[in-house]
Amino acid sequence: CLCTLAAIVRETLKDAGAPRAGVLKKLLAPLDAVLEGFYNAILFHHFDSHHYTSPYSEATNNLISFADLLEALLASRMELELPFMCQRVLFLKVSYVLNLIRSSIPYVIKKKFILLLKKCVLYKPREDAKSGSLPLQTPPLCEDMLALSDGVLQVVNLTWLNQIPLNEKSSYFGSSEPAPGDDTQGGSDQTVLRALSLVVLKALEFKTLNSVTEPEIK
Repeated sequence: CLCTLAAIVRETLKDAGAPRAGVLKKLLAPLDAVLEGFYNAILFHHFDSHHYTSPYSEATNNLISFADLLEALLASRMELELPFMCQRVLFLKVSYVLNLIRSSIPYVIKKKFILLLKKCVLYKPREDAKSGSLPLQTPPLCEDMLALSDGVLQVVNLTWLNQIPLNEKSSYFGSSEPAPGDDTQGGSDQTVLRALSLVVLKALEFKTLNSVTEPEIK
């Protein structure tokens, strides 16, 4: 069901001739509360159980499918003037994702959610052609970005970054072992390293620009 819904959202966004906003409203309106409930049920969870030790388990596959759906919902957000809660919940409850990333789930899922956070901090809706308003002047987005920034900076201020792995055994065709002669010791996943750095920097930038008092900025 998660894969099907994500595919429908993506195909709707690709259809240039369709009234995308209208289609998305019809699709997401009856599912809004359900999808928000899914977010709470799936991500507010202890991921250190044996169900998530294998990257091929059903539980792991469900997480990957849900990440794909969240990515599709994020991309569809720009089509609507007022986004649904299911399109906002990733920003407003980012702590669920941050806790998941530092858990013992397979590295491939950690990486997927880190890259999803990167898309969140880089997200910009279409500029209003009539008013020429800047993207972050829309109240929901400003509120959402502030919530995401607060969530990220709170965990970074603790020991969250120290709990995030930056490498995994290199994958090769048919094997997860390094090829003969390859030295993979001590190498970091530069994609994840750059994404994490960008998430922290953008959160810090947005929080600083939207802080009112000098102590907040410091």
